[in-house]
Amino acid sequence: MPELQNVALNMILDSAAAAIRTRGQFHFVLAGGDTPRAIYKQLRAAHTDWTAWYVYFGDERCVSPTDPRRNSVMAGEAWLDYVEIPADQLYTIPGELGADLAACEYAQTLNTVGIFDLTLLGLGEDGHTASLFPGHEWGTEPDSPDTLAVLNAPKPPPQRVSLSAARLSRSRQVIFLVGGESKRDAVARWRAGENIPPRAIAPEKGVDVLVESALLKPL
Repeated sequence: MPELQNVALNMILDSAAAAIRTRGQFHFVLAGGDTPRAIYKQLRAAHTDWTAWYVYFGDERCVSPTDPRRNSVMAGEAWLDYVEIPADQLYTIPGELGADLAACEYAQTLNTVGIFDLTLLGLGEDGHTASLFPGHEWGTEPDSPDTLAVLNAPKPPPQRVSLSAARLSRSRQVIFLVGGESKRDAVARWRAGENIPPRAIAPEKGVDVLVESALLKPL
């Protein structure tokens, strides 16, 4: 997957450079899970104006602030703890408050945020993205709330907070990063046109999907 990671890294840095050059700020939504970890580690060495970066999370698990399952903990250990992004420009989801209250608080945080510059998303084995799961609410309507409280996720922990599909779609660029043999079935379902959560992410300019070539070949 190194080639995929390098392409993603370059796309992130190109997006950041363009946003900073044009608007003086770069608003970036992070994906969780294992797939982006190596990319985050590579970002430590990036030559960029970190003071112009504003970082958000696409979803979070409702566990303690130091729990290693948290996306914010992973991103901190891999990258954010090593660079000089101002602390008040790192917008973590307060999952420790429980799904309902954390979703409300993060929605208030996002009230003053316009269009994201870049949103990074992944794909789960079951076809989920962020914490939008098949058979659950995705928040696809234009008037959907920015955040959703997930109370019964089909994989642990059951309580999570996710940005809605509508809010994730309000991004100038969306990149799906998909790697790992376990994702083969989900990739096949997506390509076949099945209505799984990634299909609900629909920014004006469409999405970029970076997927390991092996997952596109029949076994």
